[in-house]
Amino acid sequence: MAVQRETELYLPIKQFFTAQGYDIKSEVRHCDLVGIREQDQEPLIIEIKKTFNIALLLQGIERLKLSSNVYLAVEKNRAKKGAHNQRWSEIAELCHRLGLGLIVVTLYKTKAPFVEILCSPAISSKPVRPARRGSRKQRLLQEIAERSGDYNLGGSTGTPLITAYREKALRIASAFGTDLYLSPRILRERSGVGTTATIMQRNHYGWFERVARGSYQLTLAGKLALEQYAHVVENQK
Repeated sequence: MAVQRETELYLPIKQFFTAQGYDIKSEVRHCDLVGIREQDQEPLIIEIKKTFNIALLLQGIERLKLSSNVYLAVEKNRAKKGAHNQRWSEIAELCHRLGLGLIVVTLYKTKAPFVEILCSPAISSKPVRPARRGSRKQRLLQEIAERSGDYNLGGSTGTPLITAYREKALRIASAFGTDLYLSPRILRERSGVGTTATIMQRNHYGWFERVARGSYQLTLAGKLALEQYAHVVENQK
């Protein structure tokens, strides 16, 4: 059963690793799937493609700069014949030599998908140094920590992502409540977002409008965003 989109592989993979105790978030700083588990020193990173190709391999090598626990994931389509689709042992050997893990997902019409690990990444046994402040790894970990849930679908393209920044902006917008005009100070106290003033001044999404010095109102776009992302706002309470 050939997949049409990479997102079809995301949920089976997420469920597989969630059952192993991982807290999974999708589309985190350009990584399709990132998982954190209390006993692990390194974050789990998985890049998903419909089929195995050089682009996926290069993507995986790039992710090794962030973690040694990196997997590549593709569909194992039993109907496809020829070329690399039947050479899984060779592909797994290649991934193993590069220090990458390989996951294949078999989809069925009438039963649950089957997730199989063909090889595991070569995770270093040496103590992992804490991520340097401002480093790519530190920003990845911070992004995961600041998200309240997993609202994106791994492998999706062309859809707005629920990032930690968007969540903060939503908390600020929600903090208006029934008030028409409020100051950043009051909104910071209500929302608990320490960067409230900066987010409102930048107004990246066009949700806030300054009506006077120290006074802002929620725009129509902001009100619509609260409706569009009501599930996120509700989960933040």
